[in-house]
Amino acid sequence: MSTQNCILIGAPVDSGKRRAGCLMGPDAYRTAGLSKALTDLGHQVTDLGTVTPAAHPPDEANSRLFSLNQTIGWTSALRDAAASAMEKGLPIFLGGDHALSLGSVIGVANYAARQNRPQFVLWLDAHTDFHTPQTTDSGNLHGTPVGYFTGREGFDGFPAVKNPVPEENVCMFGLRSVDTPERQALEGSRIRRHDMRDIDENGITGPLAAFLDHVAAQNGMLHVSLDVDFLDPSVAPAVGTTVPGGATVREAHLICEMLHDSGLMTSLDLVELNPFLDERGRTAHLMVDLCASALGRRVFDRPTRSYQ
Repeated sequence: MSTQNCILIGAPVDSGKRRAGCLMGPDAYRTAGLSKALTDLGHQVTDLGTVTPAAHPPDEANSRLFSLNQTIGWTSALRDAAASAMEKGLPIFLGGDHALSLGSVIGVANYAARQNRPQFVLWLDAHTDFHTPQTTDSGNLHGTPVGYFTGREGFDGFPAVKNPVPEENVCMFGLRSVDTPERQALEGSRIRRHDMRDIDENGITGPLAAFLDHVAAQNGMLHVSLDVDFLDPSVAPAVGTTVPGGATVREAHLICEMLHDSGLMTSLDLVELNPFLDERGRTAHLMVDLCASALGRRVFDRPTRSYQ
């Protein structure tokens, strides 16, 4: 197994939705032993602490879009943190809600462009997050990152997306909650997508292997964004957007082990963990275990968990 310099970046983004709690996520990952899990695998770990949002004007209390200005501040800060961390190793963004990917993905894509390599994104989520600020009914900006980094219009005030990720370079797994505007936009796009019915009928291995083969053939850089709600809430309850019927622990570990086997992952988001909703840290521990699988832990090496 090749060793990595894993760069931990705390991103306590809690502006992407109205239900508070994701700002505690970075500390929960650290408490759950993420650094030790990675060093036990032989990796070097550098913890850069916690990012803070760039300066921004205060948000209006009754705005249709929740915490727009704060989210723009986070996007600017995380874009710069991502591009800088890519120079040093494999950044792991400890969220924070999924609005953090507005910044993390454009930052790594800017770095990839400087290397003359294409950027790819594996999106593991119950939702497509393909909205724009104009199409979101909820006004929650954690539902917009894919729309933003693929270059959809309507993100006035946000940093310019200098290197949008081509739609065909995005692959989604685990979809099971997609509203009408997202569905219509997605059907008109070139994004690869696999909902849970597709996974139930055809499995994960074939579609994921095909995508990874394509990334390798293009000499691409691969950003992986893992949302807690990709997983079934029966095994990962610590998320404010629970959707029944998600991935099992076995399916999630299979994806992560395939990512490690491919050697293609160059950056990672761990998002939407709300420790306030967890049960004795079980979701945080599972997310740490999945991160370890993506970085080389094998099935026979998994620890036994006790929640008694």
